[in-house]
Amino acid sequence: MKTVVIHGYGGPEQLKFEEFPDPSVGPGDVLIRVIATSVNPFDVKLRSGAMKDVVPVRFPSILGIDVSGIVESTGDAVHTFAVGDHVAAHASQTYAQLCVVKASEMVKIPEGMETNEVAALPTVTTTGAQVADLALGSPASRVILVTGAVGNVGRSAVYELKRRGATVIAGVLKRQLEEALKIGADRVMALDDEAAMDSLEPLDGVADTVSGPVTKKLIGKIKNGGVFASVLGVPSNAGAYPNVQSKNMQVQPDPAGLRRMLEAVRDGQLTIPLGQRFALRDAAQAHAAAEKHAPGKLLLIA
Repeated sequence: MKTVVIHGYGGPEQLKFEEFPDPSVGPGDVLIRVIATSVNPFDVKLRSGAMKDVVPVRFPSILGIDVSGIVESTGDAVHTFAVGDHVAAHASQTYAQLCVVKASEMVKIPEGMETNEVAALPTVTTTGAQVADLALGSPASRVILVTGAVGNVGRSAVYELKRRGATVIAGVLKRQLEEALKIGADRVMALDDEAAMDSLEPLDGVADTVSGPVTKKLIGKIKNGGVFASVLGVPSNAGAYPNVQSKNMQVQPDPAGLRRMLEAVRDGQLTIPLGQRFALRDAAQAHAAAEKHAPGKLLLIA
């Protein structure tokens, strides 16, 4: 099969479109003919070596954690999917014409959705829902601030928190305030507005999708017993707030949650803006665009 392979850390030019052995299918596995995948910040960080101390790469390696495609074949003991089904998953090694996913970790694409566009959704929507769940805890009637709320993970977190009955504050930059009014939060605030930060009321929790200096201020706004949940690591001053639960999350496959989020996108309840589409062979161009902060979710079409 053709894949996008990296043989070492570096810039986008490290992404090579090459032949690679087809993946093997074991019991409980599904072989997917990839229609599309997407570019995530995680992919860029893996390729560049920015995460090598945390997630070292064994070369040669295939990147990619989103997939939408068509079932090519199934392994033993797979009864929930059949050849020809259109499916999606948060997976691994998806910058390829074929990839293998555990049947227990994937979903059928809901009727009415374009298979190639669905590739934009698994990782960001699942991450957003899971960080929202972590920040909320058990009670629903809580006030939760989402940082980076107009980002794809942030939007997903706002949607999930509202679905579960929370009062949601969308934390964004001043220049994003108008856009933030459209994502369904109860209110918006500029995190780079010092006066707004000073007047922010005590929070039950924060769902953080951006990290950075602002989180050191926000953790001090959380009530005793509240939660600071982040996809990028808790603030460096978290130890100064022992009565706040600081939680760092790592996204895990959640087929039921993914199906729910896909249906929310299909039904217009959640919007994940799409950006440029690149052929899989042009993954280097897509990574270069991502590093220049190209708008929308970038797709790679296999």
